[in-house]
Amino acid sequence: MAKLGDWIEPHPHGIHVRPADAWVDPSEPVERALVTHGHADHARGGHARVWATPETLAIMDARYGPQTGEPVAYGETIRLGDVEVGFVPAGHVLGSAQIVLDYRGERVVVSGDYKRRPDPTCAAFEPVKCDVFVTEATFALPVFRHPDTGDEIDKLIARLHANPDRCVLVGAYALGKAQRVIAELRDRGHEAPIYIHGALARLCELYADHGVRLGELIPVAGVPKAAMAGHVVMCPPSALNDRWSRRLPDPITAMASGWMRVRQRARQKNVELPLILSDHADWDELTDTLTEIAPREVWVTHGREEALVHWCEQRQIKARALALVGFEDEDD
Repeated sequence: MAKLGDWIEPHPHGIHVRPADAWVDPSEPVERALVTHGHADHARGGHARVWATPETLAIMDARYGPQTGEPVAYGETIRLGDVEVGFVPAGHVLGSAQIVLDYRGERVVVSGDYKRRPDPTCAAFEPVKCDVFVTEATFALPVFRHPDTGDEIDKLIARLHANPDRCVLVGAYALGKAQRVIAELRDRGHEAPIYIHGALARLCELYADHGVRLGELIPVAGVPKAAMAGHVVMCPPSALNDRWSRRLPDPITAMASGWMRVRQRARQKNVELPLILSDHADWDELTDTLTEIAPREVWVTHGREEALVHWCEQRQIKARALALVGFEDEDD
């Protein structure tokens, strides 16, 4: 008897959908790639053909140059070989998708990275009933329970108001996290200009072009130091303690990341204001999602696989860890 999902083959460099002769999020160039979202640990350049959402293709174009892309809108279904392929929102970053694969009466959902919390910069996660659910496990430990997003943004605004002669310098990844912090600030009523590092400009413009409200953004280059006092300044994490930050008015160093739950990480990065803000599901979101979807099997990728596999086995859900490589915490 054939095993469930035996037409999907996990390899270290990606998931091969054999009857479609296509790969999901391959870390090496392939002939046919199905890409869940634009982060560099999932979307690589050099593929002969790429199927992804229009937003993800735009992000890949911006990062790697023009792609031979086939846009697939949310809710649209295409056929590759004998496999029906659909893209459904994952709630991770702009354009992020779960890839739904239907073949001979079986349904496999490769969720990519996802979260369940509201995010003004991307479409919300949509649960899809399936036989096999391939889930991430970035924060798959019970210690990781992310706080309320609004409370974290309020901490940032309060620190800014309490220190009008300083700026708050927020380190946030260039794709997704930076735009989310800005959009969340706007939703909390912070309409003042926000100053940005040059490395964030291109993707902020892309988000704005796709209808995400980011408000007035001003590049730091050439702005007098005193003009940035009392303002939020955004930069990639690598610039937090770089010479670049010396041009700022006595910055309060903040970082937006799910890893700010770990105090040692905050101390290592000299972060004065840790903001626990993640684009990945926390422990409760992961387990609640598995309970809601109720798949026959769960395949777990990149992260704390052991804890989530154990949780599944305790509930008589067949589970396995996939030995995929090349996935990083770029988008935490």
